[in-house]
Amino acid sequence: MHQPSDFQVFRTLDRTSNARLLRSSTLSDGLALAHWYRDEAEILGYSDPGHHTLSLYLQGGWQTFRRDRPGLYGGPDRFCVMPAEHHSDWAVTRGLGFMHLYISPERLAGAAVRTLDCEPRSLQLEERTYIQDEPLAALCRTLERQDWNEPGERLLCTSLAHQAVDHLLLTGCGRRTDVRWQGGLAAHVRRRLADYIESHLEQPLELGSLAELAALSEYHFARMFRVSFGLPPHRYVLERRLARARDLLAYSAQSLQEVSLACGFAGPSHFNRRFREAHGATPGQYRAALKAS
Repeated sequence: MHQPSDFQVFRTLDRTSNARLLRSSTLSDGLALAHWYRDEAEILGYSDPGHHTLSLYLQGGWQTFRRDRPGLYGGPDRFCVMPAEHHSDWAVTRGLGFMHLYISPERLAGAAVRTLDCEPRSLQLEERTYIQDEPLAALCRTLERQDWNEPGERLLCTSLAHQAVDHLLLTGCGRRTDVRWQGGLAAHVRRRLADYIESHLEQPLELGSLAELAALSEYHFARMFRVSFGLPPHRYVLERRLARARDLLAYSAQSLQEVSLACGFAGPSHFNRRFREAHGATPGQYRAALKAS
């Protein structure tokens, strides 16, 4: 599971700037949160961080600006979207409180396949500076008000963070036209595999059977699957099992054992372990937190 310190923007702020970390939390794999405050002004830059960052100003920032975009200033409830490959330099004023949601490329890729039914390589997360987006602001303000380290509320935070990622995909992604893609699965094969996996989650899903469905050797299939889905086959299948489990825990009356079997886990202990690894809480805690919210 990714820790906040695994993300370069977090490390830059933590190690080389005067920003003060108020709190941070790991959500699910590939997602982390941090709440920062600046007591002093400074010049700060990011370069090719290798992950995506959604930044929301919570307080102050009226005189903070990006140095290559003078005249455009921050302020409360203004967002910046900083893609994995972006470069930026900032003139930051004192008295600035802000929240970061760090998103791994794998997490965004998985969401792209699920939400947009497209190959992740074809998408480009748009770089945006000081945008206003009321639905996203309301979502992130709700996220900011939670106790990130209380197990039940952290589970709600995970759900809200997934919604934020989906919102970015639906409102702030364009199609890449600068690269001619090579390798990967044909679109119809990708859809066939996604549909097959989704309809057989309760069963064992072996690499060989999936490769056969794509008419490829296991070696070539594994490489091409990762290119087109953004994740290795076993990781993608686990993500889909966990997603179904979250839905069943939230919206069905099935027992934990029944949910475990419906999602293809070997048993309750295997289900508990995988769910805790991904979400920091057991399935039972997740269901209890939803009932209490």
